[in-house]
Amino acid sequence: MSIDWKEYELPEGFYDELISSPGNARQPARQLANYLASLTEEEIQSRKLAADSTIKDMGVSFTVYMDGSNIDRAWPFDIIPRVISSNQWEKTAAGLKQRLKALNMFIDDLYHDQKILKDGIIPEFVLKQSSNYRKECEGVSPPFGVWANICGTDLVRDKDGQFYVLEDNLRVPSGVSYMLENRSIMKRVLPEVFEKVHIAPVGDYPENLFSMLASLSPRKGERPVIAVLTPGIYNSAYFEHAFLAQRMGAELVEGSDLVVDKDDCVYMKTIAGLERVDVIYRRIDDLFLDPEVFHKDSVLGVPGLMRAWRAGNVSLANAPGAGVADDKVIYAYVPQIIKYYLGEEPLIPNVETFLCYEDKQREYVLANLDKLVVKPANESGGYGMLVGPHSTKKERETFAELIKANPRNYIAQPTLALSTAPTLVGRSKAEPRHLDLRPFILQGKDTYVTTGGLTRVAMKKGSLVVNSSQGGGSKDTWIVDTSAGKS
Repeated sequence: MSIDWKEYELPEGFYDELISSPGNARQPARQLANYLASLTEEEIQSRKLAADSTIKDMGVSFTVYMDGSNIDRAWPFDIIPRVISSNQWEKTAAGLKQRLKALNMFIDDLYHDQKILKDGIIPEFVLKQSSNYRKECEGVSPPFGVWANICGTDLVRDKDGQFYVLEDNLRVPSGVSYMLENRSIMKRVLPEVFEKVHIAPVGDYPENLFSMLASLSPRKGERPVIAVLTPGIYNSAYFEHAFLAQRMGAELVEGSDLVVDKDDCVYMKTIAGLERVDVIYRRIDDLFLDPEVFHKDSVLGVPGLMRAWRAGNVSLANAPGAGVADDKVIYAYVPQIIKYYLGEEPLIPNVETFLCYEDKQREYVLANLDKLVVKPANESGGYGMLVGPHSTKKERETFAELIKANPRNYIAQPTLALSTAPTLVGRSKAEPRHLDLRPFILQGKDTYVTTGGLTRVAMKKGSLVVNSSQGGGSKDTWIVDTSAGKS
């Protein structure tokens, strides 16, 4: 039995990425839908097994922390891709560039004149109570005034079909390696479709990442030495650290591989002696970067690294302190931030957000906890949040007390009708599952946006949790040009 799109049960009140009505695929997905419908159950199953085998052969895995131990698991992957039209993506990419440009201007302002606070656009206490503001970064001017060089912005599509920004990830965003590996898998699983459909490539990301990092080098006129700084093999994103270093031709280093000499330059230990490092793509949180400045007992960082950075002898991407804008309270102000610095209307809207530190909004949140999603300001990965419609009375009572005790630390949002996409269940049946999208934006001398991004999908029926660490999976994301056919 093959996939019958007439039997596909469109969820009421949700936007489906591939199917517009029973039996009818949206225009960018028509060739894909027709091809999948032409496959027998055995052919579909063979492609699923091929994907699983490819993931195993390529060693694509992620790490889950459970009960004090680390568990490596194969990357959960669905072979039915998500499809977006190139016309819509061009508008979305423009909105992502606009957003990161404004956020970087905001961060730079905070560490210098703080005009946005003086002009009353954002309350001063919001900054003073920010756990990611770093006084040690005041007065520093990174290359091009850019603090967040790599951003992973989470997008969701509501029932109206409109993309909304759910959150910005400006500290050490992860997931881009899985976006690239998803494409490699799909080219092996559905090579026939790639011959017929005009799908935008994604493989240029490592090249663009290297170029962006190279543009930050303090030493001009020679090929810079670039290093990826990892916490080590036990980190959940180590696969990605190693993957990107290899694809860029950069060095993969741990803190113990680097040293800051008396000239305030960073050097890498090699068998030939010390070699100066120009740019560090750091995958370590701020507080572990330099035991001279932050956590004194950190063995992950490099003593003196902040001295070298402040002296302008090494560039760090992302810059320390960039996380001040990776705050869900600041997120609520991004539309005003865009208007303030750029004089423009946001091209991609925010999700409606309630600030718990404002009395009236807090009263509304406390009275509607069963309908809202409540998030702490600086957690990530889906941790520490309350999904009201799926919560117990006891959980809501606990969150009510947390909000009252520290209202600055919480925001709330409506429970979104997250879009769905057909996902393979069983041997050959497609059922709708909720998903989101994380495109990646690079900003240095120039700005680059991935064509698509990492689509994360909730593998459980009805679930809104897309994080792989909590049972989610992934799909390839196709940006399809419907105006450019293939001969």
